[in-house]
Amino acid sequence: MRLSWIELRDFRNHVETRLDVPDGLVVAVGDNGEGKSNLLEGIFYLLSQSSPRVSTDAPLIRHGADNAYVRGEVETASGRVLIEVEIRSVGANRIQVNRSAVRRKRDVRRLARGVFFGPQDLAIVLGDPEARRRFMEECVLTLWPLRETEARAYDKTLRQRNRLLKDWEGRGEPPELAAWDEELVTHGSAVTAGRRAAMTSVEPRASEEFQSVAGYRLEVTYRPSVEGEPVEDAFRERLAARRGDELVRRSTLVGPHRDELDLAVRELKARGFASHGESWAAALALRTGLARAATEMLGEPPVLVLDDPFSALDPARQRRVAEGLAGRGQTLISVADESHVPSPAAAVWEVRAGEVKAR
Repeated sequence: MRLSWIELRDFRNHVETRLDVPDGLVVAVGDNGEGKSNLLEGIFYLLSQSSPRVSTDAPLIRHGADNAYVRGEVETASGRVLIEVEIRSVGANRIQVNRSAVRRKRDVRRLARGVFFGPQDLAIVLGDPEARRRFMEECVLTLWPLRETEARAYDKTLRQRNRLLKDWEGRGEPPELAAWDEELVTHGSAVTAGRRAAMTSVEPRASEEFQSVAGYRLEVTYRPSVEGEPVEDAFRERLAARRGDELVRRSTLVGPHRDELDLAVRELKARGFASHGESWAAALALRTGLARAATEMLGEPPVLVLDDPFSALDPARQRRVAEGLAGRGQTLISVADESHVPSPAAAVWEVRAGEVKAR
């Protein structure tokens, strides 16, 4: 899988950028604030229909513009896919695939896949459990885009069940709670199964990726809120056991929204004991491990997008990461330091004030 060309109009600080994208390793180089991260963000947005840096689309539209546009063509084993997106300041975005309108993001994601790493991924290692849960969901959606409906259904059920618990003023438990329990069990069990399958695929590959950089392994362990088989029965038992606590706290205390992903280096939890360089390498390994898992599942590599992957690594680890980028399919990276441009790069793009020139 490879991106043939990309066009950005009024996207962040890119007024109009159009680039042919070669296979292999492509490097965007430029000072901080010039637009190289914005360029990579636009590339990943085309593939995923979401930004890895912000939760809403409004910041993606250049200041003073009404809308932003992202267009590009992806070559896959199944053929060419033309993707066109109008990011609108008012109303829903307009998405076309091969000149036909599509309504759902997953209709694009099932045709084109990308994996993105950026400095914000340090939160997966050092941040709250919610960041790790988001990462696990991203793994599920990268490997199986159509499973998005499972997470959506669970989130909706969780909100409604929490509202019921919060608003209840009577004695005992709300009469409708049993029905919402079953909804929670059904959708929560599906989410748990998806995360377990995804992390079973990603865990060993991420650990190997980390070892190739650091020289020792990263321990990655999925800790679901509900353990036991069959999951549905274990889920019901946990809900029954926590019923009293839930009525007191007026909140759902069992389910995937309380899952955790344990990360450890040298038998110590990464969040409390890993150095900054180890934490950075761990976050990078989780993303490259996901890319490897996707490659083996799809039979072709996803487009790998790495924003500033070297900055927090010592020279030896920088070299190992650079060496490991060979043979991964199409990989696009950004660097601020000219000395960080890997020697086997197929192309180098110089980025300045939102303008891009190929060397």
